[in-house]
Amino acid sequence: MPETMKAAVLHGLRDCRLDEVPVPRRKGEDEVLVQVRSCGVCGSDVHYYTHGRIGGFVVESPLILGHECAGVVTEAGSAVTSLQAGDRVAIEPGWPCRKCAFCKLGKYNLCPDVEFYATPPYDGAFAEYVRAPADFCFKLPDNVSTEAGAMVEPLSTGLQTAKRGGVKPGDTVFIAGSGPIGLMCLQGAKAFGATRLIISDVVASRLALAAELGATDTVNLAAANAVEAVKDLTGGRGADVTIEAAGAAQATKDCFAAVKSGGVVVLVGMAPEANVELNVLDVIIREYDVRGVFRYANVHPQAVALLAAGAVDVERMITQRFTLDQAVEAVDFAEKNKETAIKVMVNA
Repeated sequence: MPETMKAAVLHGLRDCRLDEVPVPRRKGEDEVLVQVRSCGVCGSDVHYYTHGRIGGFVVESPLILGHECAGVVTEAGSAVTSLQAGDRVAIEPGWPCRKCAFCKLGKYNLCPDVEFYATPPYDGAFAEYVRAPADFCFKLPDNVSTEAGAMVEPLSTGLQTAKRGGVKPGDTVFIAGSGPIGLMCLQGAKAFGATRLIISDVVASRLALAAELGATDTVNLAAANAVEAVKDLTGGRGADVTIEAAGAAQATKDCFAAVKSGGVVVLVGMAPEANVELNVLDVIIREYDVRGVFRYANVHPQAVALLAAGAVDVERMITQRFTLDQAVEAVDFAEKNKETAIKVMVNA
């Protein structure tokens, strides 16, 4: 095992460099060392690159970016029985304390002490190697590519959103935003049995991809009003579940207005505005639920199973590929080509 490795390290605003850093070491016999083969560029990577922070998470020292990753186990601790060297795995990139009330309830994504890749102060996976607990690594079936394995992480967000929304067979679901997370929410809702899937955006190419991935109706906001379209498509009733995946104040308002009485609004997009105007009387009188989504919990195995069954298509979302040596270029490309870059992938 080498002593050092290449990694894309963020040093400051728009200052990301390919550095030589120490190879991480396992911290326990229940951990594995994984050679990263594929890692997707997430909006959070771009946000740290351009703003140096996301809410209360502030980059105060050099940070390796990247968290949507998959690779090959190169070393396993003596307590690991589920994996061995040579296994390809998708990594769930955040692991909790396992002791707090949230962890014991199975809501470990709410644990206050989660160690999450590329979230300050924890380094990420735009690197040759990462360490991880073995029980947060999921073996990939032979028919699932390593690139698809890296997409298990954002797919899990889509599945968590469908779960939080209570999506069930026969539902009508409206999704505001057809970026990477919106498209994963689309596929998550479809996997949960929704039969009418309406999605909106201002970019025609993204809507075209959404239609390929299962959207039954697309709404181009350059020419139509999302709320009116949803009402027209549902006979004035509204959608059973609405999902805000654009991270925009207007999209949030659209989701509140487009949900049926007694339905569910799910907020997953990270809007730059912390406050959005809300008509609380409307919430009371029409008695719809408003639920947030923060990452995911207990859905990675489901994501791998759906990929193995061919029930979702995540590789269709990969629009550009770079090598690890080009990781800095990959992040910069994703930031400068937001309309055309759905998922930028960094491969070893």
